[in-house]
Amino acid sequence: MPKQPTDFLLQLIKSMSKPEKRHFKLFVQRNPSNTDSLFLRLFSHMEKQRAYDEKSILHQIPEIKKQQLPNLKAHLYKQLLVSLRLMHRGENEDIDVREKIDYARVLYNKGLYRQALDMLDKAKEKCGTFQLHSLRMEILDFEKLIESQYITRSIASRAEQLSAESQYTAGEIARIQQYSNLSLQLYSLYLKVGYVRNSKDHFFVREFFQAHLPVNREQDLGFYEKVYLYQSYVWYYHMLLDFKMYYRYSQKWVELFDHHPLLAAMERPLFLKARHNQLNALFLLQRHDKFMEALHKLMTELKKQPARNDNEKSLEFIYTYTHRINQHYLEGTFQQGLPLVHEIMHHIKADTHHLDFHRVILFYYKIAALYFGSGDNSRAIDYLNLIVNESPDFRGDIQCYARILRLIAYYEMGDNYLIEYQVKSIYRFLTKMDDLHAVQKEILSFIRKLPRVHQADLRREFRKLLDKFIRLRADPYETRSFLYLDIISWLESKIQGVPVQQVIREKFLRKYK
Repeated sequence: MPKQPTDFLLQLIKSMSKPEKRHFKLFVQRNPSNTDSLFLRLFSHMEKQRAYDEKSILHQIPEIKKQQLPNLKAHLYKQLLVSLRLMHRGENEDIDVREKIDYARVLYNKGLYRQALDMLDKAKEKCGTFQLHSLRMEILDFEKLIESQYITRSIASRAEQLSAESQYTAGEIARIQQYSNLSLQLYSLYLKVGYVRNSKDHFFVREFFQAHLPVNREQDLGFYEKVYLYQSYVWYYHMLLDFKMYYRYSQKWVELFDHHPLLAAMERPLFLKARHNQLNALFLLQRHDKFMEALHKLMTELKKQPARNDNEKSLEFIYTYTHRINQHYLEGTFQQGLPLVHEIMHHIKADTHHLDFHRVILFYYKIAALYFGSGDNSRAIDYLNLIVNESPDFRGDIQCYARILRLIAYYEMGDNYLIEYQVKSIYRFLTKMDDLHAVQKEILSFIRKLPRVHQADLRREFRKLLDKFIRLRADPYETRSFLYLDIISWLESKIQGVPVQQVIREKFLRKYK
């Protein structure tokens, strides 16, 4: 993955679209004195840079002294943010509310208290529509300040009314914080560990979840409490490998947004994540019929309401391409999925500012599996190396299975010299990661001895291992190994003497005949 520029200002400039850059120049030039200002010239120069180069800036714009540059960059950064805020304020309800609060502050400072309260009323009404509780609390505090210091339109019950509203809003915020904290902690745990590996992991996750789950009736919760509650259950059941319950809560998450279309539009990233988890649950349950129905709905919704900003575009890319690849996995059409690779890699290289490394790692693994399934082991190894060469501190589960899939790809290529070395290396890695389980031990010991097995005995050895894996698949803590790698289909392909893609495709056709 290309390294991102380390300079925040350059990152911001590179992330801007052509309309945003044009708007910034017009925004700056509204003041005639800014037409040839140093910060505008700095912007024009940095716009052309690929990487931050201070020497080039000082050479090309000699009017800028080295000691001036930090302050000039800070000023340019601030002006860019102001311009972007003005340009996109209509797309974000919370920005509009904050703007009204700012206007109220200006009116308050001018001594126009009635006008300030009217402006706050408008802002508070929007907060109620879009459930912006934190901003509502800020407005209430401001209203109390005005009411407590000045003779305005106050009536006898005004103090009680504001106190009651503040108490209710504070309760809403406290509950939302409880649920959002739980959701975030579980998601962090999932990114670090992945699926539970043993009874110890299962116990830890269950105890953590139950200890931190707030005690409230679901029907008494507001929109955001329910969003974070369903999120928490989604991460919880996903980690526990309970995919039916994972699907149930991802479905509730989607239906919640279906019942609140205004909030679905405002909280589009959360809505897209709900759709993504619903599709992922159906993929893990191997429900191709419902999976295709949900994927069609997602694609239709994306066409109906295009992304409003770079963040939404990035999320749409991640979720649509993830599940388009998953469709090929389900159907056993790996070869047909290969054209997606060029599109994905082009986007990864072009969008270095918005894609987090976790997503990139997952794409590398999915692409490697596409190539492996289509029989191109050399290309699969190229993408697996991109994962293996990274630090194992992140997504250790993907790191483990990337090494195992690479070992199988080496075997398929007949590279016996590397197999012996790789097996020892993987043993050390898995032991260090505390992730060496029965399925992995069987794969490693089997591949290690394969080069010494006579050709006539190969099928018998493959059948033996297949029988072991069919028994191991019944163990709930060994199930996760078969989610990362369809080792059973690979063994069946070796026994039948056909490509693994053909085995998976025939299984799919038999199931949905």
